[in-house]
Amino acid sequence: MMTDKPVTTYVVSVFEKPFWRTVLTTKDKAKAEAMAEEIGGGAKIEEITPKPKR
Repeated sequence: MMTDKPVTTYVVSVFEKPFWRTVLTTKDKAKAEAMAEEIGGGAKIEEITPKPKR
């Protein structure tokens, strides 16, 4: 039986009043960090990792 490892997705968001707007969704952490750095101080990165199925 093959077990699928959960893949982390990185969501880069930027705060634009009055809400957060998602600007990038990627599985590449380096790409997410580069995008957040390009945006500057108002960006945040969320990591979403699904729980493995049993």
